[in-house]
Amino acid sequence: MDRRSPLGTIACIWRYPVKSLRAERLETVRVERDGLEGDRRRALFVTKADHARSGKAFRGKEHPLLHTLATVEAVRALEKTHELGFEERGDEGRYFDDLPVSLVLDRWVGELERLVGMDLDPLRFRPNFFVRGTPDFAENEAALVGARLEIGDVQLRVVSPIERCVVPSYDVVTGEATPRVLREIVQNRQNEMGIYCTVIVPGTVAVGATVGIFW
Repeated sequence: MDRRSPLGTIACIWRYPVKSLRAERLETVRVERDGLEGDRRRALFVTKADHARSGKAFRGKEHPLLHTLATVEAVRALEKTHELGFEERGDEGRYFDDLPVSLVLDRWVGELERLVGMDLDPLRFRPNFFVRGTPDFAENEAALVGARLEIGDVQLRVVSPIERCVVPSYDVVTGEATPRVLREIVQNRQNEMGIYCTVIVPGTVAVGATVGIFW
């Protein structure tokens, strides 16, 4: 029989209607088998022939201001000065980098804050769920792989830690880069922050819901 432990509570829920653009904060959300309702249903694709990602989706690492913008219109305004070269698409399902649900625990962000010596907005890591852990929960990301999470009537399977690129170095409001954020993740956290999950049982998640973990 599985052993259940309390992991924490849902502190924030975010989805990203357009991949790589600003998050939308929610109080409750429907979680389907392919991810949160309305999450990453649209994306911007590079159209410049000489761009390294020509024909592929824009990622936040392509420009430090992308994550600060909420609308495609705002990106078009940015394009006038930065010549991004893109088109919007929304007809190919979901636009995930990897798996459909991501989760970050406050304890993990706190560890990194102590290493970096500054407060870090958890949105730097673009999770769907930000969890306030119980005081005695001390596991790292790798230890959770294979576990089952239960949040209300939703069940998730932890598949892997999330390996990080340069994006967490960017301030979510200004886009300003702080290179030591990524450096500390690489050197002291095996380049990992957060976990990827798949959906076992769909349902609804609300802020304040208890997160249980089954080993």
